[in-house]
Amino acid sequence: MTYERIRLDFADNGIATLTLAHPQVLNAVSLQMISELSDAIAEIENPANGARCLVLTGEGRGFCAGANLADDASKDRLANEFPDSGSVLDTHYHPFLKRLQNLDIPFITSVNGVAAGVGMSFALMGDLVLAARSAYFLQAFKRIGLVPDGGSTFMLPRLIGLARSMELSMLADKLPAETALEWGLINRVYDDEELAAKTQELALELASGPTKTYGLIRKLYWASASNNYEAQLDMERRSQAIAGRTADSKEGIKAFIEKRPAKFTGQ
Repeated sequence: MTYERIRLDFADNGIATLTLAHPQVLNAVSLQMISELSDAIAEIENPANGARCLVLTGEGRGFCAGANLADDASKDRLANEFPDSGSVLDTHYHPFLKRLQNLDIPFITSVNGVAAGVGMSFALMGDLVLAARSAYFLQAFKRIGLVPDGGSTFMLPRLIGLARSMELSMLADKLPAETALEWGLINRVYDDEELAAKTQELALELASGPTKTYGLIRKLYWASASNNYEAQLDMERRSQAIAGRTADSKEGIKAFIEKRPAKFTGQ
């Protein structure tokens, strides 16, 4: 499939790389881009493409500067005296975010520059969030009189607590990558020139792992935010039964007994 605002690359090693590719606006999200992102997820989910790990990153100096307020669709909404700024979330953003949440493969975000507004929400969706040392995060919504969206009001308090979440959203100050790491918001920070290589190194480790087990792990942790203890125990039990029937589990146990590295196939 041909895209104009993103790139999607599949490597033989099982890594799918999805790049936000409108660097002229620091990869700000237009309706065209979010539509292309949704189409790309369908390609990534297609078993024929062999993806066992997804990397989401940005082209150029930015990861994603938020919504593109200068695109034609945004201008049309602003021309309305009483625009429904939430409608585009229903029709475009939420379906994409839910597909990311429900991926059956591990997912890394490689934050190469500014991650602002919904771009910050995209960044925090990663199972592992890696950032360049010069990158920063910004809850920019209040600067244009809007509330945080893209699931940020769900994720932020669970990751860093209510006080810091309110501070980020009410003050809209830049949060440097190193501070985000100290707060537990992200996983790792690398020098700018090392980020791409380190991302590929970690993605290859995940792409070589027990893919179906990773998918179950993702679902368990997403469910834990709303489950009570008993429900989570039950979900763990059901997930363990599924994992235990995979070829990778059998290989992992055999390799452990034979004291050798496991050779997972993703099955």
